[in-house]
Amino acid sequence: MIAKNKYHILLHLIIFMWGFTGILGVLIDLDPFYIVWHRVLIAFIALAIGLLFMKKSVRIGSSKELIKIFGVGILVALHWMTFYKSISLSTASLGILCLSTTTIHVTWLEPLIMKRKFSLLEFFFGLIVIYGIYFVSSDFDAKDYEALIYGLFSALFAALFSVFNAKLAEDTPSHQITFYELLIAFVFLSIVLIIQGDFNAQLFEMRWSDFFWLIFLGVLCTSFAFLATIEVVKRLGAFTVSLSINLEPVYTIILAIVILNENEVLGSQFYIGSAIIVLVVIANALIKFYLKAQAKKSA
Repeated sequence: MIAKNKYHILLHLIIFMWGFTGILGVLIDLDPFYIVWHRVLIAFIALAIGLLFMKKSVRIGSSKELIKIFGVGILVALHWMTFYKSISLSTASLGILCLSTTTIHVTWLEPLIMKRKFSLLEFFFGLIVIYGIYFVSSDFDAKDYEALIYGLFSALFAALFSVFNAKLAEDTPSHQITFYELLIAFVFLSIVLIIQGDFNAQLFEMRWSDFFWLIFLGVLCTSFAFLATIEVVKRLGAFTVSLSINLEPVYTIILAIVILNENEVLGSQFYIGSAIIVLVVIANALIKFYLKAQAKKSA
């Protein structure tokens, strides 16, 4: 039974770990910027070691492709910076809920970048998501609104690098793209820290628990999850993976209730709004699958 479904189990383990990244933003007692810098550094080193053992080449022949990857690497850094900033200002549940709107951003970005036909259905779903966010935020204070803005920008950056990565993956293997994006994100973050005067000994001052959580975040939640996802997509298909990933906010919210007791901070209105957003995102994926299946039948 386990052997038969091992890739489904692995997929949900990966999604669970991604869901846990929001919780780690609260558990790790460091500045959000520091958390991202350490995550990128650890993830890059772990990925480099993994690719070395797998004998995967990271050489990119085209300098044009490398320039494009450079830009996306900066988007990766901005995504994680705004995500952890959102969590630090409010809760892990709010941060991950904002991130679940990434799919909706993709609906208007793909027609612009991938030259795909604009979808009225996806636009309608986007309006429902906006209503869900309005419903969630109706009783927010000023700090929560600031967290919401950071969270929505994080989702926008995530959508941008997802769409650009899809474009890059047409010509470049995904492991090469990720390797250079992590490297560029690390260099970019380091430069920003140097400019701000924050690249100093304080960057490395942390509790042992913070250190171990950072290792978990960088190695398992980032590098291992990436390499494992490539294998899972090969076995289960892109649709199964993308649909299942929509469960990430559900896992995070459950973990936030169990570990952080966020249900004592967030009211029923937040969870009703969250349910609206998550259901819309899943419905969007299911309808896309149905329409593609119908198109194949009629072809």
